[in-house]
Amino acid sequence: MILEIAQIDVKPGMEAEFESGVTKAAPLFRRAKGCIAMELQRSIERPSRYRLFVKWETLENHTVDFRNSTDFQEWRNLVSHCFERPPEVEHVQQAVHGF
Repeated sequence: MILEIAQIDVKPGMEAEFESGVTKAAPLFRRAKGCIAMELQRSIERPSRYRLFVKWETLENHTVDFRNSTDFQEWRNLVSHCFERPPEVEHVQQAVHGF
C-alpha cells in the first residue's frame, strides 16, 4: 500500500469552499482504480493548511490511473481555484509498524 500525502495551502477565507469541494470529490476517489481510502486533515496552527491523505494499492494507481482520468480533472475543477500555491505531494510506504 502507498500513502499519498498532499500538503495544500488554500487562500485565506476559502477554507469552507475548499472543504466543500473535497466533500463533493470524495466519490471520485472512492471509484478510482486502486484507491483504498481518502481523508482530509486541517492544521490547527495554520487553519489555511490542509493535508490530504489517500491510500492507494500501487503508486501507479495514483500517478498513472487517477491522474490521467477525467475524475482527476473534475477533482481539480472542484478545488484548484482555492489553492494558494500548487500542492506539495509525496508518496510514502510503511517502514515500521509500531502498534
